Amino acid sequence: MHHRLACNKHHQKKTKKKKRIMAAARRLKRVIASQPGFLNLKSTSDPADLVSSRRKRVNKNKKKNWNKHSDINDVEEFLEDVRLQERTTGGLLSEKSDDSLFFLDIGQPKKTEETAAEPVERKRKKKASRPLRIDLILQHDSLVPPPKDVLAYQQPNAKKIRRIAQKAEQLAAKGVVPRRQKQLLKRRPVAKTTKKAVTEANNNPDREYYDIWGLETKDSGDPWYLQQTGKKLVKRPERLNEKPSVLPAVEVIAPGGSYNPDIFSHQALLQEAHEVEVKKQKEEDKIERQLAVNKADTATEETIFREQVEGLVEEENEEETVHNEDEEDVAVGGIALGEKKTERQRKREKAVRIKEQQRLAERRQTGQRQQLFQLRSIKVSIRQQEQKTKAKQKQRKAKQEAQKAQPRRLGRLKFQAPDLEVQLSDELAGTLRRLKPEGSVAKDRFKSLQKRNLIEPRERAKFKRRYKLKYVEKRAFREIT
Repeated sequence: MHHRLACNKHHQKKTKKKKRIMAAARRLKRVIASQPGFLNLKSTSDPADLVSSRRKRVNKNKKKNWNKHSDINDVEEFLEDVRLQERTTGGLLSEKSDDSLFFLDIGQPKKTEETAAEPVERKRKKKASRPLRIDLILQHDSLVPPPKDVLAYQQPNAKKIRRIAQKAEQLAAKGVVPRRQKQLLKRRPVAKTTKKAVTEANNNPDREYYDIWGLETKDSGDPWYLQQTGKKLVKRPERLNEKPSVLPAVEVIAPGGSYNPDIFSHQALLQEAHEVEVKKQKEEDKIERQLAVNKADTATEETIFREQVEGLVEEENEEETVHNEDEEDVAVGGIALGEKKTERQRKREKAVRIKEQQRLAERRQTGQRQQLFQLRSIKVSIRQQEQKTKAKQKQRKAKQEAQKAQPRRLGRLKFQAPDLEVQLSDELAGTLRRLKPEGSVAKDRFKSLQKRNLIEPRERAKFKRRYKLKYVEKRAFREIT
């Protein structure tokens, strides 16, 4: 009960506030309309408007009826009239002067002799200079100035830039030089020794030809400045200028592949194709031999019986081997448990070790003295070793050059050379009219890109059906069968 009374009091307060606002708006309108300088462009003397302006008795205690049944037509009409005056005259009529609103009508001007004698061509020019109606429609007819674009005057990080500038002014007033300016002052000036080239006339036929696309423009600015401002181009690596393969883009087929070849060149091409097929056949035979089963490894009845009996028969030699092993353990144990060496024996062993070291040192010294007399032979051996090294370098370089013409391994698949397009002797055509096209240009270009290491070797994607095919007999076929 108390909650309901509180809600009713709250609604009554809101309705009273709404009524006060509406009363203030009506009072403002009446005050403005009562002013002697205000002119209303729209007439409100229509009887239909008077009927519609009557109040409706609506319960305004509820919030949903406030906007629905509140009469604000008079305020909207007043604001619309103000907007119309601003569009047509550029402001309120009450604020305009009389000279801008009225003019003195003195009637049509009288025609004089000069105006009567005006040539016809001048009248036509005036008529032709008038703008078209479509241009007049597209012109901006509102006198209200466009709104000011605030974003056009905004500057990103304006507050930060202003703060930096103020700090720089304060430091300059104190006589402090910023660190960046110090670096600029410490830099040495660039010595300008080059003279300006004299520009030749464009109509000189003997001037040098300049290709704007052929040469790269040199950076004439300071390298430190270009580096700091990001205008210096990044140096292109040399390896990117090298081609991945020395093979030409289009390889010319052998003379034997012509439509009317020479017999010797045709036979040479047939021999090359034969060698390729023989190589393929040898590889297939090698794989078959590797996968073939060796007859010596197959199991026989004797080997099967031996495997079954193994471990069941005890041999007499096992006891003898065990007895011999026991004797050896005893002998080894006897050596390990021998008596200690005496001092005399240790001195003798030390003297033997010293004598052996002296002998090795003397042998090294004699070997070094002998090498002095072997300088000539050593030089010869060094020269031979250098020659072998150079020969190996040449072989390695030749191998690298040969590998440039071969396709590299760029992916998981190896490059497979396409089959030679060769025709047999009875398939040759004497003329181009009877020549049958063979191969495909698209496949040839695709293989060429793979061979020149531009793309990796690929294989056709395998089609995998998601659902199995279901065979259903149609009704027409079922009727026939």
